[in-house]
Amino acid sequence: MILEYETSLPPAEVLAKAKSFFARRNPIYAAFLEKEGDTFMSFRGQGGEELVIGVAAVEGGTAVRASTYLFDMQAQRFFAMLPPLPTAKAAIA
Repeated sequence: MILEYETSLPPAEVLAKAKSFFARRNPIYAAFLEKEGDTFMSFRGQGGEELVIGVAAVEGGTAVRASTYLFDMQAQRFFAMLPPLPTAKAAIA
């Protein structure tokens, strides 16, 4: 499953938060850092399941993509803790 989200945080901060978030989950749902680079991190969880988080700078923030087979709920929870990218649409009264 591939999940996507856009946040106002810079790419490096998103990756730092991912490293902390996935390591401190309940042991059944924890995923531990296996590889990392400037724009990605891959994690392994129970049973060897993989979770990959990738980031790319976009105007005003960061596009975040998670690729996983079993960690989709945890990836969605991670996205929910990130501040969203503000939209350019203004409300007209």
